[in-house]
Amino acid sequence: MVPLVKKTKAKPVVYITADISPAGLMKAYKALGVAPKGNVAVKITTGEPPNSNYLRPELIKGVVQEVSGTLVESNTAYAGSRASVAMHLKVAEEHGYTGIAEVDILDAEGSLSIPVKRGVRLKENFVGSHLPKYDYCLVLSHFKGHQMAGFGGAIKNISIGIASAEGKSWIHSAGKSKTGFSGDQDEFLESMAEAALSVVESLKGNVSYINVMNRLSIDCDCNGNPDEPDMHDIGILASLDPVALDQACVDLVYAAPDGKSLIARMESLNGSHVLKHGDSIGLGSKNYELVRLDG
Repeated sequence: MVPLVKKTKAKPVVYITADISPAGLMKAYKALGVAPKGNVAVKITTGEPPNSNYLRPELIKGVVQEVSGTLVESNTAYAGSRASVAMHLKVAEEHGYTGIAEVDILDAEGSLSIPVKRGVRLKENFVGSHLPKYDYCLVLSHFKGHQMAGFGGAIKNISIGIASAEGKSWIHSAGKSKTGFSGDQDEFLESMAEAALSVVESLKGNVSYINVMNRLSIDCDCNGNPDEPDMHDIGILASLDPVALDQACVDLVYAAPDGKSLIARMESLNGSHVLKHGDSIGLGSKNYELVRLDG
């Protein structure tokens, strides 16, 4: 089977702007040259209260409305403020998302199994049953550390983020359980890459990705009480390749003079393994060309 992201001599492009503003986000989106048609999902993370590191509605509003998007999320598999549809929609309202677009909890009516065609760990992935409503997905991610994956960016947002509550456990356990979060670390990371690939294939490749590198905590937006960031904001990056995009973000953290804490978090959980596996199964490429949009 031909990989979804074809391996050619031309490296995938990752665009970057240091302008973390609505205008900067629009500039990064426009650089992708895409024209989404049909029903457009905009995948975000609503943030676990009282965490305040989530992408702010005022930052993303322009792009969301530019694509006439519906904000989509899935319920958590842990007992937090977003473990049920009613609670999750309340958080979305409190965080200002319902004021800029419709919000759809993808697994509000349960799960749907989709195939993982090149999986080593997974043969199927369980996503919210609403996913087939959408023809295109714009993945808006807050890049940051993560207490289980090492870091969270585009790949995590389209795998764990789109998985239903039971699908999240399925990924964490590398296809062994629909409850809990136990499992081998590298197998979990490989399962994330494979789940992401299944979602991209289900959308026929109609996906684009933007990562915002601000408030770079070592902890995820899903952590209600994350460590405060101890490094500077970097910018907004965009690509049509999720592996290239996340790799570029990781490289920028390593290049930062104040990235020590986040680097330690990523390395402690072998976070970069998801990029290696994503490259090997055709989700994307670790090699990329960085194009700066700021003059």
